[in-house]
This record gives sequence, C-alpha cells and structure tokens, in this order.
Amino acid sequence: MYVTAVESRPAGVLGTSQSTARRPFGARVMAFVALTKPRIIELLLITTVPVMFLAQQGVPDLTLVLLTCVGGYLSAGGANALNMYIDRDIDALMDRTAQRPLVTGMVSPRECLAFGVSLAVVSTLLFGLTVNWLSAWLSLGALLFYVVVYTMILKRRTSQNIVWGGIAGCMPVLIGWSAVTNSMAWAPVILFLVIFFWTPPHYWPLSMKVKEDYARVGVPMLPVIASNKAVAQQIVVYSWVMVVVSLLLTPLGYTGWFYTAVALAAGGWWLWEAHALLNRAKAEVTGGKLKEMRLFHWSITYVSLLFVAVAVDPFLR
Repeated sequence: MYVTAVESRPAGVLGTSQSTARRPFGARVMAFVALTKPRIIELLLITTVPVMFLAQQGVPDLTLVLLTCVGGYLSAGGANALNMYIDRDIDALMDRTAQRPLVTGMVSPRECLAFGVSLAVVSTLLFGLTVNWLSAWLSLGALLFYVVVYTMILKRRTSQNIVWGGIAGCMPVLIGWSAVTNSMAWAPVILFLVIFFWTPPHYWPLSMKVKEDYARVGVPMLPVIASNKAVAQQIVVYSWVMVVVSLLLTPLGYTGWFYTAVALAAGGWWLWEAHALLNRAKAEVTGGKLKEMRLFHWSITYVSLLFVAVAVDPFLR
C-alpha cells in the first residue's frame, strides 16, 4: 500500500528467475523482507499495542506485547507475501509495484508461496502456544480474509474492494485486546469500526493519485470508475462516520478526557482536510493542485495520534 516504485518497467514484463550467483545473499534477504511489506505492518502494530494498554488499563506484560507483535508481524507478513504471489501478474504492469521482488526476479513465485504459507503456519502456532488460541484464530482469520476475500475475490471485481477488504486491517485491534483478556468487549469492536471507516478515506486519495496504474491492469478502484468529485464525496461520508464512531469510547466508559480531546482535535482536522479535498474536486481541480495526498499523509498521522491516545489515556484517568 505504501511501497512506491522508483522506476517504471515496460508493460507486460515480469522478472524472470535469476541464478543464485546473480542474486547476492544480502539482496535476497532484503527481498524476502520486502515481501512482508514492513511499512504496512508498522501501521498494524500501531493499532495493536495501544489496545493492549487499554485492555490492561495500564502496562501489559511486556513479554506478551513482544510475542503479540512478533506473531502479528509474521501473520501480516505472510498475508502480504501471498498477496504478492497472487498479484504478480498485475504488479509487473504497474509503475508503483514494478520493483517488487517477484517482478524483478529476486524471489521466484515458488519461493514466495512457500514463504507466505510458512509465515502463516508459524504465526498461528506462535499465537496459539504463547499468547492464546482466540488471538491465533483471529490472526489466521485476518490472513485468510486478506488473501482470499480481498485479493482473490474482491480486488479485481468491485470498486467496494477496499471497503470490505479493509476488514483484514481492522483485526489487529481485536487481536491486541484478546491477547490481554482472552475475550472480547465493546471497546475493541468500536476501534475495529474506526479502522473500518478509516480505511477507504485513507486509501482512496492514494488511489486517486495512481488511478492510471489501476486502470491499466483493470482493477476497479473507486477513482478509476468514478469522478474525483464522487470519490471525494464518499471520502467525506466515511470520514464523518469514522470521527463519530471514534467518540463512542468515552460515553461507554472506556476512555476519559485525554482520548476525547485528541479524538476531537485530530478528527476535526481530518474533516477539514476531507472537505477541502471535496471543494477542490467540485471546482474540477486536477493534477498536483488537487492535493489528494495531503489527506493520505494526514490519515496516517491521525490513526497514530488516536491510538497513542488510547494507550496514554488509562494513565490519566
């Protein structure tokens, strides 16, 4: 999601397998790391660890935090590797994915498939044997949802792909809570919904920027099939719902004044940016002046601030 190609490859060119001698060990290691999409996983961990603090109402067992983070990284990494295996055909045709390991030939499809399946198995067992089996099944469910429902079924068929496919990215919230409590509650469900409604307005601005890439390979991301104005209107709707849902934690007694203040301030700024994008789209501004990436970059800051507030709030109540 955040990996941007540094150079384009000719359409239709897929990297062929290279000999071992032409694939240096260090470069190979970095290629396998790249298969896990570390920058995306950073964001997943940002939504996992703070929820553990909320569930504990203080500092959770640090060994448990470490095991949950490692298990979460391996699980999400496996899902991302399998996503690249399935999408290797279109990755070869898109500028933003032209440097992925399967496209360049640094990793073969067979190696990628084995790597992804291995990470899925290891992460599930790690969660089950060291954390709890509820977290293990939630983690495995997220992986399967991302690989099967999003990548294999939704992505190439509907503009609602990122809406429903985004459910996989919401699961770390549930996993973080279950890791501490071995149960569920309304707090993680609310935060799950925050991420659910955050995902489309987070990703659609990026899709607006690279819609030619998606159009070239026939992936019907919303900006490919709808006008900038229509996309911006959807962004505003999802943004308002997200901010309202984020404020439900306090009246239900899970958070106090600090979280509420951060949620209001960060949410207010998000809505300002979302409406500004809509106004520019209504004025038929295009190109760099549309500034769609302002909201994309702010969306990452927003979710980081919100979940830091989730972690800090228990210490200020």
